[in-house]
Amino acid sequence: MKNIKQFRVLVMGRANAGKTTILQRVCSSTDHPEVFDGKGNKIDGAVVQGTLTRGYHEIERELVFQSNPGFVFHDSCGFEAGSEKQFNQVKEFVVEHAVSTSIKQRIHAIWFCIPMTDSHRTVTAAEQKFFNECDTGHVPVIVVLTKVDALNLEAIQDFEDKGLEVEGVEEKVAEREGELLEKWLAYMKDMLGKCKFPPKGYVVLKNMDEEMGDCTALIQCTANTLDEVGLQRLLISTQQSSSTLRIEFAVKVTLRDVLYFIHKEGCHVIAKELESVLLSWLQDV
Repeated sequence: MKNIKQFRVLVMGRANAGKTTILQRVCSSTDHPEVFDGKGNKIDGAVVQGTLTRGYHEIERELVFQSNPGFVFHDSCGFEAGSEKQFNQVKEFVVEHAVSTSIKQRIHAIWFCIPMTDSHRTVTAAEQKFFNECDTGHVPVIVVLTKVDALNLEAIQDFEDKGLEVEGVEEKVAEREGELLEKWLAYMKDMLGKCKFPPKGYVVLKNMDEEMGDCTALIQCTANTLDEVGLQRLLISTQQSSSTLRIEFAVKVTLRDVLYFIHKEGCHVIAKELESVLLSWLQDV
């Protein structure tokens, strides 16, 4: 695990789900990522734009932001229902990279983005097909609710449909927006929870259109679903500006291990060892 320097994520979702914006917020950038082929060779930006314009897409390509090279992203592009070829391409990629013999080529997490711009289509045939047929093994899939702010318009529409004035009732609109979010999130958990390979977690991201949009919840949820401490450490290490998150996981993981040894092994905890473990998490804070 020490030889792995980058946390690799496959980002999925429909077209216009706000995936690129989320990656920019995760990496604290407003720039577009640099693109590399599967062998680490940088691809000319004009070539990338040209293939996208013509509708071509290479899921093998690696997206890296200069502001945070600790991440490598793969994009499934617009993941829609009805395209068997595209689904098979994604499935083959997931299967191959989830158990790759090359540790550096393994994907560590999958972020499946579902936009709330059309809340009545939160779970389509495409989502159900993926979660029923694609076994990601130990690679956790996190459902990310994007463009949640669109629910504000839905809440306002509810008031207008009832003939109520919107002006001066901002608090009630916000309350209704929260109710709608809770409703659709519960619906998604119910629908996807019935699938053969359900998601490991759900995250709601708001205000992603703002340059200072906060993606801490996404990183935190992803780290919590990882089953290897080494991968948790790798992911948390990418958070250059979030010392709070590092401290949280330093304490959480250390206490968990200490309690395990005391309960299962009857071992005495040596203060020096405890200090060493904590410092290994906090060395870059």
